This record gives sequence, C-alpha cells and structure tokens, in this order.
Amino acid sequence: MTIDWVNFTPWSAAIGGILIGLAAVILLILNGRIAGISGILAGVLKPVKGDTAWKLAFIVGILVAPLLFTAFVYAPEVTITTSTPLLIAAGLLVGFGTRLGGGCTSGHGICGMARFSRRSIIAVVIFMLVAFITVAVINHFGLRG
Repeated sequence: MTIDWVNFTPWSAAIGGILIGLAAVILLILNGRIAGISGILAGVLKPVKGDTAWKLAFIVGILVAPLLFTAFVYAPEVTITTSTPLLIAAGLLVGFGTRLGGGCTSGHGICGMARFSRRSIIAVVIFMLVAFITVAVINHFGLRG
C-alpha cells in the first residue's frame, strides 16, 4: 500500500484524527466503554449476553463507513502490491501482538494515551519501536512482498 502524496493534505489527516478522537469520546460518554477495537471484536466473536449489540454495530460501522464515504466523496484508488501470504502472516502477528500487549493501537494509542495510562504509553512506545525495526529489516533484506 502506498500513500498518495499528491492528494494528501495535513488538513484531511487532522480532521480524520479529530473524528477518531471524537468517536472515542462519544463511545466513552454514551456507553462508558473504551474504543479498543481488538476488545470490541473479541466481544463479538465471544459474545457476552447483553453486551454484544453495540459491539456488532461498532464493527459494522467501521466496515460500512469507508464504503459510504467513497460513494459520495472522491477517494484515490488504493493499490496493494504486497503478497497475500505476507499480508496473512502480518495480520496473524498483529493479532498475536494485540493479545500479548493487552490491547491494540486504538485502545492503547488513542484511548489509553489520552488518559495518560502508563501501561498504554509503554505499549505504544513498544509498538512504534517494533514497527521501526520491522521496516528497517524488510528494507535491508529486500523482503517486500
């Protein structure tokens, strides 16, 4: 996947960040829940009585919103050139890391850091360090899929 630098603007990134933060705040205020996507998805896959409907609606919203957005607003075409096996392996590693780290980037990076959670700050620093190392290794050894 590549970034479309021609159509990228700091304003669109800032507005997107504000909307993500606003959604997290609204979920916290209205539902008393943190917007940790991995926990929400786990709650749909292993349902607890009376706590599944909002989680399912949240996941459906995440999947449907980009489709609705691109139906009404121009969005540059996304081209993924990475091999499918590499994408699957990466997804499994992210899932494993999410469990190992006790949450995902949305739970730790958006909600946890906003609450100055020490655990979340440490988790995000580790996420970023591993990401930097991974990119360096992939670029150094020419492992692009």
